[in-house]
Amino acid sequence: MSKAIKIISACAACAAAIGLGTVAVLLNKDKKAVPTPVNVQLTTAVTEPLVELPEKLSDKYTYVPSETGVSERTKSLKRLNKDIMGYIKIDGTQVDYPFVHDPGEVPANDPYYGPDAWPPNMFYLEKDLFRQYYDRGTLYADYRDVFGSNDLEHSENLVIYGHSWYDGTMMGSLRKYRAGFDFYNQYPFIKLSSNYRDYDYVIFAYLVTSGTYDATDFHYWNMEEIDSEEEFNFYIDCCKRTWGIDTGIDVKYGDKLLTLSTCYADWDNSRFLVVARRLREGEVAGDLNSIQHTEAFIQAQKEAAEQAAAEQAAAEQPQQ
Repeated sequence: MSKAIKIISACAACAAAIGLGTVAVLLNKDKKAVPTPVNVQLTTAVTEPLVELPEKLSDKYTYVPSETGVSERTKSLKRLNKDIMGYIKIDGTQVDYPFVHDPGEVPANDPYYGPDAWPPNMFYLEKDLFRQYYDRGTLYADYRDVFGSNDLEHSENLVIYGHSWYDGTMMGSLRKYRAGFDFYNQYPFIKLSSNYRDYDYVIFAYLVTSGTYDATDFHYWNMEEIDSEEEFNFYIDCCKRTWGIDTGIDVKYGDKLLTLSTCYADWDNSRFLVVARRLREGEVAGDLNSIQHTEAFIQAQKEAAEQAAAEQAAAEQPQQ
C-alpha cells in the first residue's frame, strides 16, 4: 500500500496516541490496548451496557464464505454494527471474537456514534458491538488498516488492539504464550476472517515493547503500510530483538503481517505483541511441519538432535 493512503502525519499520530491515554488512565487494570505517551486526566459518564453480548459469538454467527459478496456471518454481524471488519479465532485461547474497524476521528453529535467527539482509535476502547458502554471494550483494527475484498489492497500489517483482562477475556489469554514454548508449539496458528473470506496466519514472534512514543523507535502502531523491504526488515528486526523465543518461522518481504496489541504493564506503559504472518502457498494450518523455517533454525535443530543422539548413545554404553 502506498504511504499516500495514510491520512495522518507523524505529529497527528502522536496526538492520537495522547488522546488514547485519556481513557486508559481511568481503567487502572491490566487491560490497556493502545500506545499512550502521556497520561491525561478525563472525566467520563459511565453507564451499564444495555445488552449482554453472547459469550461465544462464533456459535451464533457461523462463517459461510461467499464468492460474490460478504459471508453469511458478516451479514448477521453487520446488522449489529456497520464497523464489523472480520472475525479472529485462536485455538487454546479465549480469542474468539468479531473485530471492528475503528471509525477514525468522530465529530460530536454524530448520528451513529452519539453525542461525544472521539479521536482516532479510541471509540471502541470501552464500547461493545452495539456501541454502548462496555468496560471490556471490543477488539478493533487501527483506523488506517485496509482489510476488504481485494487482497492486493490489504495493509501489509493489520494491527488489532484489545484489552488484557485477568480472566482471559478479550486478549487476556494471550499471556499464555509468555509461559514458554510448549503452548506456542501447540497453538501457533491464527484464523482471521475478513468480511469476504478467511485466512490463516502462523505466529512468528511474541514480545514486550514500549507503548510510549519517545521511549522506543519501534512505533508498531504507526506501521500499517510497509512499502519497502527496508521498512519491512526493520519491523521484523524490532520484533526479534525482544522476542520471547526464536520460533524459526521464515518471514520475508511480501508476507502479510498481523499484529495483536494488548497491554503488559501499567507502570511503564509497555505492550505485549503477538505477531504473525499469513500462510504461503503449500503451507497448511494446523501442521507446523509444513511451515517454512529459516535455514539457521533448521541447522540448529539438526545439531541439537545430533547432540541429543550422541548423549543418548554415550549413556547406553556399558560402564568399563
